[in-house]
Amino acid sequence: QVRLVESGGGLVQSGGSLTLSCKASGLIFSRFDMAWYRQAPGKERELVASITTSWLPKYADSAMGRFTISRENGLTTVYLRMNGLKPEDMAVYYCNANLALSNTEYWGSGTQVTVSS
Repeated sequence: QVRLVESGGGLVQSGGSLTLSCKASGLIFSRFDMAWYRQAPGKERELVASITTSWLPKYADSAMGRFTISRENGLTTVYLRMNGLKPEDMAVYYCNANLALSNTEYWGSGTQVTVSS
């Protein structure tokens, strides 16, 4: 059974930092591209950052220069370091595992990030 378990969300003041973690189990982690998505109330889920099996990162424009995605294959964990948080970053953040060139993907249940102004 595949599980993706996010942690690290919480309440932070504007300008603050958080690091999200996503622990994966039940899959061959090194074979999956990993990503973080977020969904704010009333909005569609959007891609924040992704990292391939070759450690190539990509970022949404809104995350560029402030967020850093990384992965630790030995720990089957992907991280999202978020600096300079803004109220508009407030959302539920979801971890995603995607097997390239297939329709296989998995989602975590999300972790809430709240940014106070």
